[in-house]
Amino acid sequence: MLLLTAKHIIADFMLQNAWMAIGKDQRTGWAKPLLAHCLIHLAVALALILVVAPRFWYVAFIDFVIHIIVDRCKGICASHFGVTLESGHPWFWTLIGVDQALHHLTGFALSIYMAAN
Repeated sequence: MLLLTAKHIIADFMLQNAWMAIGKDQRTGWAKPLLAHCLIHLAVALALILVVAPRFWYVAFIDFVIHIIVDRCKGICASHFGVTLESGHPWFWTLIGVDQALHHLTGFALSIYMAAN
């Protein structure tokens, strides 16, 4: 769990740039920024898992798919309702919080899966 949390901090905060963060939430043109962002998650997760538990290499790909789904759903909500920091929309921080909670729950579930197997 700590390893996947570290992966999340690295990929979601340290390696995500403004083009990815803003672009993936747009109504159009969202695919490339979203894919770039999620490929970073895949690369970091795969590298860490290969070092610590190589037989679970495929877990990085599961995390990748779930990350795409969660971030795209957030992007759809953000673009449909105009939820941006600049707009001052009251749902902005709630949407960010739900997004982060879902990513951490994903890490938790994947950690339980790896520990049980």
